Amino acid sequence: QVQLVESGGGLVQAGGSLRLSCAASGNIFSVNHMGWYRQATGKQRELVAVITSGGSTNYADSVKDRFTISRDNAKNTVYLQMNSLKPEDTAVYYCNAIITVVIITPHTRDYWGQGTQVTVSS
Repeated sequence: QVQLVESGGGLVQAGGSLRLSCAASGNIFSVNHMGWYRQATGKQRELVAVITSGGSTNYADSVKDRFTISRDNAKNTVYLQMNSLKPEDTAVYYCNAIITVVIITPHTRDYWGQGTQVTVSS
């Protein structure tokens, strides 16, 4: 069993900052890409940022220069530092990770966290 547990969401005023964390636990052999997605009410889930196991990153244009994704491979944890938050950043943020487990043979699939609400007031 693999679990992704997120923390760090909340309510913040426009211009403020929040830091999200997501820790993967369980029978993990390796963690590949880790990322954050978000889904605003009435909209489709969209990619916010992704980081490879080697540290390469990619961001949605809407968050470039404001958000920073990082990871601690020893802790199987990914972070999202969000600065200069805007009301349009309001959404449920989901952690995603591509994880390999070994149950007799290796199996690789993506896992999702339960989501954490981020609300930015104007």
